[in-house]
Order: sequence, then C-alpha cells, then structure tokens
Amino acid sequence: MNFEERIVSREATEEDPLEEQNLRPRRLSRYIGQSQLKKNLKIAIQAAKGRGEPLDHLLFHGFPGLGKTTLAYIIANEMEANIKVTSGPVIERAGDLAAILTSLQEGDLLFIDEIHRLNHVVEEILYPAMEDFQLDLVIGQGPGARVVKMGLSRFTLVGATTRTGLLTPPLRDRFGIILRLDFYSPEDLVAIVKRSASVLGINIDDAGAMEIGHRSRGTPRVANRLLKRVRDFAEVKAEGHISSAVAREALEMLAVDHLGLDEMDRKILLTIIDRFQGGPLGIDTLATAVCEEKNTLEDVYEPFLIQSGFLLRTPRGRMATIAAYEHFGRKIDKIADPNGPGQNNLFR
Repeated sequence: MNFEERIVSREATEEDPLEEQNLRPRRLSRYIGQSQLKKNLKIAIQAAKGRGEPLDHLLFHGFPGLGKTTLAYIIANEMEANIKVTSGPVIERAGDLAAILTSLQEGDLLFIDEIHRLNHVVEEILYPAMEDFQLDLVIGQGPGARVVKMGLSRFTLVGATTRTGLLTPPLRDRFGIILRLDFYSPEDLVAIVKRSASVLGINIDDAGAMEIGHRSRGTPRVANRLLKRVRDFAEVKAEGHISSAVAREALEMLAVDHLGLDEMDRKILLTIIDRFQGGPLGIDTLATAVCEEKNTLEDVYEPFLIQSGFLLRTPRGRMATIAAYEHFGRKIDKIADPNGPGQNNLFR
C-alpha cells in the first residue's frame, strides 16, 4: 500500500488543501481543541493589537494534520492582516525569498510551511529580516562588492514544522512565540466531525459522529477525510444518513478498525507478533518483512503505533506490547525484556 493513499494518513493529499480550506474555522473562538495553545495565542494577539504592533514571529510545531495552517489563517483574520503562504521547499533561491519579503505590507503575515526544509543560504536572508526588518543585498562582485541594507515593512513570520529538531538554532531562537500542537481528544474530534458535517451539509447523528471521531487517530485531517468517505457510503447505502451502524460498516469496509488502525498498521504488528515472537526486531528486518521502506516505517507508520501503546522502540529493536497482543486476541506466552536478554512475563 502506498502510504500517500492511506485514508488514515496525516499527510495532506492533492485534494486535501482545497477541501480543508472550506472546513477551516476563521476565528479563534470557533477553533476546536488545543485549549492551552488558544489561551496563549489569544493573549498574544490581544496584546499586539492593543499596542498597535504586528504579532511576534511565531512557530507552530507538531505532527501533520493537527491544524498549523488553519491557525496561521486564523491569526491573519484576528489581526485583520493579509497573509502570504508558501513552503520551505518552494523557496529555492535567496532572490525568491527577497521578492516575497519586499512585497509584504505593514502588518502582513508570511506563513512558511515546512520551514525546516529551507535552504541554508535562503535561511540566512531571514535573520536580519526577522530581527531588524531589513534585507541585506549584495551589490556587485569581487573586491568591489558592497552590502546595501533595504528596509522592510514590519511583518509577522509564522513558521510551521513537523521536525523541530531539523531547525537550526539561529532560526529557532528568532521566533518570539513557539507553540506545540498536541493530538486531539476523542471528544474534540467528535465535535470537529459534527462541525464539518454541518458545513458540508451531511446528515449525521451523535452516535455516527462518535464512531468516526474515535477512529480518527487524534487528527482533524483524518477525521474530515473519514467523514467524507463515510458520507459517500451513506449516500449509496443508507439514504444519506450517517448513524453509528452506517459509520461502522463504512469504516470496516475501508479497513479502519475501532482504534483507527488500518491494514498496514495491522500488518506491521502481526508480523512482529506472529512471525518474530513479539520482538525485539531490527528495523531493517521489519522493513524487509512487510515490504516497506525503512524511513517510511519510522516516519509514517511507527509514531501512531507507539503513541497508541502497541509498539516499543528499544535499544534491541521493535517490540509489540501486551496491548497489541490483546487487541488481536493473541495468546501471550512470554515477552522479551526490552532492557536485556531473557524473557519477562511481567513486562508491560
């Protein structure tokens, strides 16, 4: 299975951006979840507006699909400012970034998604722009070259990253506000499903929304994607109404179980349990056994399995937990001690 085609993937597909744009709340008061982040952001916005200044440069970090882009648009609306959107890989040359920065008006927001993927030469252009709102231009070449400082309008840079550790310290330290987005609770996801259903005109009851929300892997993007696929099923099989039974049948047909595990998740866990006695198992061996790239396993599949308590990364390799055995109804004989050789029935 191509991980980009997984219905429970947190990564955006080609059709997601346009669909998400219609579902995004436009005000902080309508944004569901992330309560502590919203409190901090609300205070920062009110303080900046009270002083008549742009908001401090702001960095959002967290897994894909949690709402970083949505929050950037909300900040622009709350600050009554224009927003320009780009991403790190798109800005290939220093001149590309210079053109964007010089086009910004006073108070505008510049949103850079995947900011950790900025070219280091391009990144250095940002340092004086963020600190002093100046652009350092090199005029001429060789011994006659000189640096000219060009003033910029005061703006707010909003960066988003899924890999905070890949940000260089000089860039990270120039953000005045750094906020982490956590996974959403099932209750928040149910509320998001209900709101999205209302926006899309989908007929759904509370039990149907709960069935979808609880299988959404803590991620609004996954919740909205599942909702649309269940809507398709309901329009063909249930006269357009999504009940608990309809949602359950649709999601089972999509191979998404009651905990949000899909076919590949189950294949990974059952390979470890059934073929390798629960582990520990090296990542290279696991990648070969499930016919998937090592990096894809580490970056795409494993995070949710670890967060859900089904998989452990240990110095000796990957291990299935007791929760994984119980989920699949497998008999637990012995589970290896992750800290050393031997078997340990008490390890959990």
